Amino acid sequence: MLRMFFPIIFSFFCISNLSANGGDDQLRKKADEIAKEILIIDTHIDLPLLLLQKDFDVTVESNNGEFDLPRANKGGLNAASMSIYTSSRTENNGSFKRADTLIYLVQQLESKYPDKFTIAVSAEEVEQNFKKGIFSLPMGLENGSPLEGSLDKLHYFFNKGVRYITLCHVKDNHVCDSSGDTTNTWNGLSPFGESVVREMNKLGIMVDVAHVSDSSFYDVLRLSKVPVIVSHSGCRSLTPGFMRCMSDEMLKALAKNGGVVNIFFGSTLLNNNVRNEYEEWQKRRQEYLKIKDHGETQFAVENPINLGSIQDVIKHIDHAVKVAGIDHVGIGSDFDGVDLLAAEIKDVSMYPNIIYELLKLGYSEKDIRKIMGENFLRVWKTIDKNKG
Repeated sequence: MLRMFFPIIFSFFCISNLSANGGDDQLRKKADEIAKEILIIDTHIDLPLLLLQKDFDVTVESNNGEFDLPRANKGGLNAASMSIYTSSRTENNGSFKRADTLIYLVQQLESKYPDKFTIAVSAEEVEQNFKKGIFSLPMGLENGSPLEGSLDKLHYFFNKGVRYITLCHVKDNHVCDSSGDTTNTWNGLSPFGESVVREMNKLGIMVDVAHVSDSSFYDVLRLSKVPVIVSHSGCRSLTPGFMRCMSDEMLKALAKNGGVVNIFFGSTLLNNNVRNEYEEWQKRRQEYLKIKDHGETQFAVENPINLGSIQDVIKHIDHAVKVAGIDHVGIGSDFDGVDLLAAEIKDVSMYPNIIYELLKLGYSEKDIRKIMGENFLRVWKTIDKNKG
């Protein structure tokens, strides 16, 4: 998850190549119908950070962020894993308190709007809520730093409703090494990290290996007695050298483990060219703001940016299916946590565009159901069934 917010980008440079303007109308109609009928689960959305804003109302449609309930309803989204995110900078520096605050804010949604939201703590609850028309909010702790070396705190978060934990973020922590760090502090899992994985298996908390280093990933697979998840990632063979994504060997190992990889939507994470262009754009922006008084808006007007394409998302989904198999791929957008999103998939109202593109590739409705949520639910049920 990247932490760069430039809302004016979308105001001025949403590249107008939406597939909705052309293509097979019947196929698009079918995609819309499927989105309304099936259970769609996004395994990673950073809404809790927006809830820190006192004036933010998630029940009202707005342009503030990428998630609100009206847009989710338009897109057919039925459940979204709430990212309880703590920065790598909070390691040994307030991470527990920060995570607890974000959990409280999600709980407030359930308390304030009980007819609209429920914190789901099992796959069965998600399915029941879907039938009732209630939006499910499973919670995932993004970064193991809030554990602060204590299995008691692991139990605390479980009792608060957390059902998956991303072991680290962009830097090594006391649990494991990160794909974003070259320090190799532990050469994989730390001794405490090993005990965390074992205890998560016992409790029925999903082990999330997004963000972890390759060595950490294989350590987890060696230790875990149940399938693991990747809440938001992509395919490294499509982004050579970008360690945040998974290699084909890792995808195959994940499939053998019985787990599921959920593909994120951020353009800079899915396309090396877009990421390189964006980094250059950032440098120009910083230089511009040093010598110009026009500010962000004028810079955006003078410097159009490539937002990427929905095809990047589809290529990663399709590649993951070809390598890991149709039963091991899902979606984990990282909405409200990435810097650039393609115009065709820029918020939670646009999941039908994913379905449309998959239909164009020849995916069946059965396969689409798996990708859009069933695979994740299956893994969750397996972990729950084998806990203890």
